[in-house]
Amino acid sequence: MIALLLLGGFALFLVLGVPVAFGIALASLSAIVYQGYPLALFGQRLFTSVDSFPLMAIPLFMLAGSLMGHGGITRRIINLALALVGNIRGSLAHVVASSGVIMGGISGSGVADVAALGSVMIPEMKKRNYDAGFSAALVASSGSLALIIPPSIAIIIYGVSNQASIGDLFLAAIAPGVLIGLGFAIYSYLFALKHGYPTEGRVSGAEKWQRFKEASWALMMPVIIIGGIRMGIFTPTEGGAVVAVYAFLVGVFVYKEITLASIPKICMEAAIATAVIASIIAATSLFGWLLTNARLPQTIASAILSLTENKILLLLLINLMLLVVGMFLDSGPAILLMTPILGPVAAHLGVHPVQFGLIMVINLTIGLLTPPVGTALYLASSISGVPVMKLSKAMLPFIGIMLAVLALVTYVPGFTSWALSN
Repeated sequence: MIALLLLGGFALFLVLGVPVAFGIALASLSAIVYQGYPLALFGQRLFTSVDSFPLMAIPLFMLAGSLMGHGGITRRIINLALALVGNIRGSLAHVVASSGVIMGGISGSGVADVAALGSVMIPEMKKRNYDAGFSAALVASSGSLALIIPPSIAIIIYGVSNQASIGDLFLAAIAPGVLIGLGFAIYSYLFALKHGYPTEGRVSGAEKWQRFKEASWALMMPVIIIGGIRMGIFTPTEGGAVVAVYAFLVGVFVYKEITLASIPKICMEAAIATAVIASIIAATSLFGWLLTNARLPQTIASAILSLTENKILLLLLINLMLLVVGMFLDSGPAILLMTPILGPVAAHLGVHPVQFGLIMVINLTIGLLTPPVGTALYLASSISGVPVMKLSKAMLPFIGIMLAVLALVTYVPGFTSWALSN
């Protein structure tokens, strides 16, 4: 009964349009009252769920991303990408795909990258008569790669919730993220050939070197994060502090685009983004604790395992469940809700937590691009003016590429196991 009350209440609040964090919290509160638990439990569980040192990485990476966003990073990355691929058919499409991969290694937020790429690139692609649906779909898909490529906030949340090494997750996520970006570039090239899209012209070697030098400070950011964590110089949380300070110094003294007057706005943006994520984590942790007390994860895990002994089919079923969940929930609450349920099933099948983490994150990245709650889909539609239904159709080839890489991650353990530190 308690599980029905929790899930039914959450579904009701979701349908009513209540924000996810508040819907989860209210459903949890109703369950606490129904069970006769002390009301103090509500506040205690909300607080203890975010009283975590690893979760401190989230506000720090949010601050670093905000600093780099205001420091001119987007423009320099796009200029570098344009210099590298300007002579290829459909140059602007390749700029979007490559910029999505590079920016994913800086911001950690898919929605932020979709907004940044879309506001700059969609108008330029329209001027050159690129198909509007293709342009918006490419921007949404490429920007969403920030959920996969480190320092992904989604990966940090998963690592904390499933006690998995965030450093190993970061390293293992690079190959799938880059491979998806490469798939986008190949499809874009074929699409550009078919429609006769122009090149942007060659850039001289001296100009390429100049643009690389301008962007090199930004490109060092993911190197610092991954290298520092893997070499044991700092933890992921400490790495967030390091790159935030680095981003501040670069923005103020190198790019000179961050002023003292802009710092309050930058900090406010990071604080608001952090508050949204923290409220979801707090509410979902309480929700998950109540579900665990009701033994729902164990019941669902047993039901799944009773269906078949075939590992291939069970992994397919897990992927289908995550795809459906991703269609209705953003990555943060979906990870916190589904990890306790599907994590034990994956462990029973011999799937390493790092491999399972990437399976989950890629599925939920696809969810950003699908209705009815695909945040990146609606954002790209808003920026481009392309109707959601038309954009959803244009999104299908990009989703197909992501599904192909998802299959590789799911059924080829070596694709991720090479990154394990032990």
